[in-house]
Amino acid sequence: MTQLSVGIIPLSADRLERLPICGFHRWLFAIIALAFFFDNIDLATMGFLLGSIKTEFGLTSAQAGLLASASFVGMAAGALMSGALADRFGRKLIFQTSMIIWGAASYLCSIAPDATWLAIFRALLGVGMGMETPLAQTLLSEFVPAKSRGKYLALMEGNWPIAFICAGVLSDCVLWNYDWRTVFFLEAIPAFFVLCIRWVVPESPRWLDARGRHAEAAAIMDRIEKIIMRRLKVSVLPTVAITASPAAQAEKGHGGLRALISPAYRKRTVMISGLWFFALLGFYGLNTWLGALLQQSGLDVTKSVLFTVYISLGGIPGFLSAAWAIERWGRKVTCLVTLVGATVGVYVFGQTLSMSLGGNISLVAGAMMQFFVFGIWCILYAYTPELYPSRARASACGFASFCGRIGALLGPTIIGIIIPMSNSMGPFIFGAVCFTLAALVVFLYGVETKSSSLEEIST
Repeated sequence: MTQLSVGIIPLSADRLERLPICGFHRWLFAIIALAFFFDNIDLATMGFLLGSIKTEFGLTSAQAGLLASASFVGMAAGALMSGALADRFGRKLIFQTSMIIWGAASYLCSIAPDATWLAIFRALLGVGMGMETPLAQTLLSEFVPAKSRGKYLALMEGNWPIAFICAGVLSDCVLWNYDWRTVFFLEAIPAFFVLCIRWVVPESPRWLDARGRHAEAAAIMDRIEKIIMRRLKVSVLPTVAITASPAAQAEKGHGGLRALISPAYRKRTVMISGLWFFALLGFYGLNTWLGALLQQSGLDVTKSVLFTVYISLGGIPGFLSAAWAIERWGRKVTCLVTLVGATVGVYVFGQTLSMSLGGNISLVAGAMMQFFVFGIWCILYAYTPELYPSRARASACGFASFCGRIGALLGPTIIGIIIPMSNSMGPFIFGAVCFTLAALVVFLYGVETKSSSLEEIST
């Protein structure tokens, strides 16, 4: 099956990196990305249902805002917790657990008796979503070879604008004949998808090797190689390039969160946490209030919802372009281009609204804004897991996501304070400043990871 030097047993990293991209990788990507897609639909849904929930429970605007933020509280806790758990107990187990939690919580949301219980269930739902997000990117990054890793990670996160649009369509269709509870009930059904995860997605061999469980890792790699040879209809796979013996490759040093603040990774942690914090501060600050800002500019409620969906379509070519660019331009350059583009796009869109330049001009400007803004998400998820070793990769993804969720919590609140204190450009200037600060952090501390194996990057 593999051609090996006498007396040297290759680790999973060597065996994974030389595998040709084939149906196995695409099927694995489809399974993980689909779970991530359902997660994103759940996250986006609240923006479309909040008005109906507010009316049913008689909430004030402040109370509705707190209810909408409950998910982000749970996501911050889930993201921080899941990374450390996955680095200790394995990617697959915690990934499965996260899906069970958000599926059960979505069902509980559908039967919530009042706003307080709904907020509690939404926070629990956030825990499940927060756990799943870093694990999806960790799992995928550890299976896909370096030559295609960035593209697959970017495409996985790129389903966010599609999920946002699907959440709007689902909510619109259901609310014609049913209520918001039905939407949450329907979104609980994909939790059964966890069965596919249990049967199809193996544990990460890289993680097993990092834990010294080399025999288990080798057994999984044997099965993967048999599947790939069967799919490709070949009897021999490319030769394994032995980089070192298992003893030499064994990961030393602190694992989990302690590794993030060690001298070797401190600058990367500053960079990635700053990038996530400022990017999500600007993204959720603007997008949470986008409907209200559009209504403030003169659109009625119905037209503002449709306008939001229309400009979000610009995010689809945005994430596809980012997925293409990260493998050709590199992660750092693409990240800087999207952040600077988002800065300019947000400012220009704000100008078209404040100057009432017309629906078509604002529509084009809004689509261009979302083109770059949704492109940022691709970079976040492709870049983050590449910067750390297997012993700390899930913890790093979880910590980065935690920093982002703190930004997501603060953004809507800060915009809410800015709106009555400034003119119509205030929120957009705030968003532009956030993306500029994110670009500055990447420019100062970012490293390039294009076409390098995870082990090469983390040394």
